[in-house]
Amino acid sequence: MHFDMKFGGGTLPLDVEDSKILGVMLPNPKPPLKNAIEEVRACLASPEGTPALESMLKERAPKKLVIVVNDITRPTPYSVLLPPLMETIERAGVPDANVTLITATGIHDPHTPEQNVQVYGAEVCARYRVVSHNATDKASLVYKGKLPSGYDFWLNKTVDEADFLITIGVVMPHYFAGFSGGRKSILPGVAGKDTVQKNHARMVELMDNLPPIRKNPVSLEMIQAARTAGVDFILNVVVDDSENLVKVVAGDLERAWYKAVEVSETMYMISIAEQADIAISAASGFPRDINLYQSQKALDHADRATKHGGTIILVAECRDGYGEKLFEDFMNRAWTPQHIMDDVKANFVMGGHKAYGYAKVAAEKNIIMVTSLPEKVVASCFAKKAATLQEAFAMARTQQGADARVMVMPEGSVTVPVLA
Repeated sequence: MHFDMKFGGGTLPLDVEDSKILGVMLPNPKPPLKNAIEEVRACLASPEGTPALESMLKERAPKKLVIVVNDITRPTPYSVLLPPLMETIERAGVPDANVTLITATGIHDPHTPEQNVQVYGAEVCARYRVVSHNATDKASLVYKGKLPSGYDFWLNKTVDEADFLITIGVVMPHYFAGFSGGRKSILPGVAGKDTVQKNHARMVELMDNLPPIRKNPVSLEMIQAARTAGVDFILNVVVDDSENLVKVVAGDLERAWYKAVEVSETMYMISIAEQADIAISAASGFPRDINLYQSQKALDHADRATKHGGTIILVAECRDGYGEKLFEDFMNRAWTPQHIMDDVKANFVMGGHKAYGYAKVAAEKNIIMVTSLPEKVVASCFAKKAATLQEAFAMARTQQGADARVMVMPEGSVTVPVLA
């Protein structure tokens, strides 16, 4: 069987004998919306659990309307979502000068002006103020009390000062929060670094035994943070592997988001009967494979599909290298995988959590990478580099034997194996 696996902005070829393929893991298909923009308009006019957005805006007449949007590492169909939202804001009589878009960078780097135009479009950037969240700038944060787990909640000041707050997101599986979107726009999106760190520290408990989404303690804390922040309205979507919209939800933070979760779950949580000797996982191309930090999701999903002692081939361009400085530091300490895991468990820090993700896999399995990164960087991730995807497959078969069973994951960043 022939595959063209996504790699950066292109693809890499792979051929695997049909008899060796245990499974090909792709999202369960759902037909794309025939008129996505009209569906967005309809959801804004008839949302879940709230009045129509236009009537809410007319009633509140916000002087500080804040819209929380994703950064460049999280593909979001703004060309479909923003025009109907802008129309609604304009019809409600809210001046452009009253509107701010804030990029939910979490602990990622802020956008450049060029990236803002690339992601949100020139018209949006010309009409509205667009700023990036900075999780480490104490002057731009405000203290909102303690969250249920007992840690301090620091929130972006612009978000806190909003008199109407909208969040936009995409609902996809997430390796320890369960799913993205909804409450995640606030925590980690526009929270202080210390708050994000405390929330994410619980990932080490959850990665191997993820609870149902309505019982996931990390997710529930994120919901509490979003309620504390005062989210008035969400606009979230589920997309297929070609970024076509298949579901639009709008309205209440929880009611609307959980409806999207149900659709995302049916598409991206994939049942498998058994684990493979070799898993070949593409990190779904650019921007999901923009760096090692983001590509870790595809490695984690492949880990769930691979036997103990098996081999994982991670296909990820990683044009921007490691993607986070502390993560890079961890990977270059020449520690063993177990040393990294022990240290992160004892002294959790953001960036270290991604190192934990690589180390957890490397402690039990072999990793081969097909990437643009140099061999030294690949080796720091406890992996071997292959020049081509076909060469990587030959290396894996040498490790696992000619009769090794293979799981192919063309959309490794978003498809989550669930062992039956």
